Amino acid sequence: MANYITFFRFLLIFLAVPSILNQHHKLAFLLILLGALSDWLDGDTARKRNEVSNLGVLLDPFVDKVFVLSCLSAYLYLGQVSPYAFVLLLIRELYISFLRSLAVEKGYLMSASSLGKLKTFAEFTTLILLALGSPLGSPVLWFSVLLAYLSALDYTFNFFRRF
Repeated sequence: MANYITFFRFLLIFLAVPSILNQHHKLAFLLILLGALSDWLDGDTARKRNEVSNLGVLLDPFVDKVFVLSCLSAYLYLGQVSPYAFVLLLIRELYISFLRSLAVEKGYLMSASSLGKLKTFAEFTTLILLALGSPLGSPVLWFSVLLAYLSALDYTFNFFRRF
């Protein structure tokens, strides 16, 4: 069930991005909120139903990255997001994906850390604020960038401590 919820979030991207680009703010807000809630729900469901799987451990953060970066790229196109913040997040996400690939190659699945979860929460909060047209969207985005790099350091230290 949890992986189906994650896949549902992936499908939401194909509705959220056009709603952002076409500036349907209320619809964008609802779709982003639904994406954020589904991110919480899939993990909660997996833990409560004892459905935590290797696929879910890898799929959930991948879909989070695709959802957040796709929506941010739409806001970037509209000139509502700093290109510097976007590129910094993109680089971080590619780095973490690379690090996770190395870990899998060594037989280890890197689960999301507390800092990584906080970063994702801040990113979804950013998207919600942008959809609402709030001036807080940009500062929260930069806070997300800070959390992204703090969590990247945490993942890196944990990776090298393990291997």
